[in-house]
Amino acid sequence: MAFYITLLFVWGQYAPPFLKPNIAYIIGAKGHMYSRINEVQQVQNVDILFLGSSHAYRGFDSRIFTRAGYSSFNLGSSSQTPIQTHILLDRYLKKIHPKLIIYEVYPEVFCIDGVESSLDLISNDKNDIHSAKMVLELNHPKVYNTYLFALVNELFNINEGFKEPKVKHNDTYISGGYVERKMSHYIKEASKSDEWKFKKKQLTRFDIVVEGINRKNIPIVFVNAPIVPSLYHSYSNNDEFDQLISGKGKYLNFNNLLALDDSLHFYDHHHLNQSGVAIFNKRLIEILENDGSLSGIK
Repeated sequence: MAFYITLLFVWGQYAPPFLKPNIAYIIGAKGHMYSRINEVQQVQNVDILFLGSSHAYRGFDSRIFTRAGYSSFNLGSSSQTPIQTHILLDRYLKKIHPKLIIYEVYPEVFCIDGVESSLDLISNDKNDIHSAKMVLELNHPKVYNTYLFALVNELFNINEGFKEPKVKHNDTYISGGYVERKMSHYIKEASKSDEWKFKKKQLTRFDIVVEGINRKNIPIVFVNAPIVPSLYHSYSNNDEFDQLISGKGKYLNFNNLLALDDSLHFYDHHHLNQSGVAIFNKRLIEILENDGSLSGIK
């Protein structure tokens, strides 16, 4: 084992990427997870905590909520499944101490294994007993190798002094956990008929996450963020997902609540551009203020 870890570390440090497909340690990867985790260390007692996938950290603009009078922090991450949500809440919920949680629920994250999000978390956050349990649960060679490589990096403080640029390619990190995409527009494409195929382990973990939040008496609003309409309607079992989530609490499916245009309000087939984000956030705040979800928070 000692020989394997040593070889793994040397190979991970010096081999070219195409020779190490099963080591995916990328500190400061896309999505600015490193910056988000670095900032959350100083966050306490916010009004709203956002959870979820890239639809969360690219969809809930902290500046818009600040202008409306609400402090917030976005703890979303790329392809975040309930497995990773559970870990992040175990680490940071008590410290953040939100008055309301807005949990973005994209059906796809209930259909995947969680490997991509686990690699992002291992590379950009601390690794503790929660990480070890996640690695064993996922039982994937890329996750094992990346985890061992990360542990050696942490042991020798290899990344001490690393600073992630706020602007990377088309993305800009905004204080509060939001990532703003350089303005662009989606070019319409046809979507093939499909069906969501939910994984039992993700649904089970989702129940555990929700029960844990409920025990702390923190209100939750589940939000299905808008994706390109043609893509959304290509799935035959959206109603099944709506029923599943609405049974857990207050649920808002913005694919039915907003009329957005494929090319005007999105930059790809399932992410809003800044124009779409502004419309989405404004409507979300209006709904939550009107139904009382935000009463007493300001």
